[in-house]
Formats: sequence, structure tokens, C-alpha cells
Amino acid sequence: MFAVHFYENKNLLLSQLLQRVPSEGEELKIKGRKGTISSVTNVEDNKFHVQVVLEKVSKGKTALVDQSKKRKR
Repeated sequence: MFAVHFYENKNLLLSQLLQRVPSEGEELKIKGRKGTISSVTNVEDNKFHVQVVLEKVSKGKTALVDQSKKRKR
């Protein structure tokens, strides 16, 4: 078992006990966000730090609601 800590920049995203250590370039999903592994470093014999690059979430443009059509109370 390996203790794997997933980081985005310096922010800790997730810590897990895993049977195998993920490799560089592997795609994964953490907290509902897609990302890829940029680097894996061995801290101790069974502790690993994994740097993750997450995709940016782009919010689509919302249609503007015409305020004149709403009823006034």
C-alpha cells in the first residue's frame, strides 16, 4: 500500500492509500474535475507526492433575461 498525496500547485487536493502509484501522463478525475498527472515524486519509501494539472472550468455565457417582461409586485 502506498500513501499518495495529490497536489495542484501547492494545494492538497486528495490523500489516498492505493495499491499502485499512478504514472505521469495518466488521466484521472478528482472531485468531479478532469486532470492529468504532470509529475510523481517519492518522498519516503511508501509516500508519494503527485502533481496534477486540472482542466479549467469554463462557464458558458448565460442568456440575459429581459427585465421588462417580469411582473412588478
